[in-house]
Amino acid sequence: MKGGAVDEFARATYLICMAACVQVEAMAMQAENQANRDANEPPTYKPADFKALIERYGIHHNAVIGYLTGR
Repeated sequence: MKGGAVDEFARATYLICMAACVQVEAMAMQAENQANRDANEPPTYKPADFKALIERYGIHHNAVIGYLTGR
């Protein structure tokens, strides 16, 4: 690949991996909340906890644009 193609591919691959990590963690959180519901207990995770995953893994819009453009 010429120029920055490898770098662009590597950046995109990294972001896809981060998105997969968020999805797996969110699924585990959702499963725990469901187990709590089944046990008539309050949920462990609130909506803000799910939203925080996006920030923690750096996959919100501005972070992704900055990462892809090298800013």
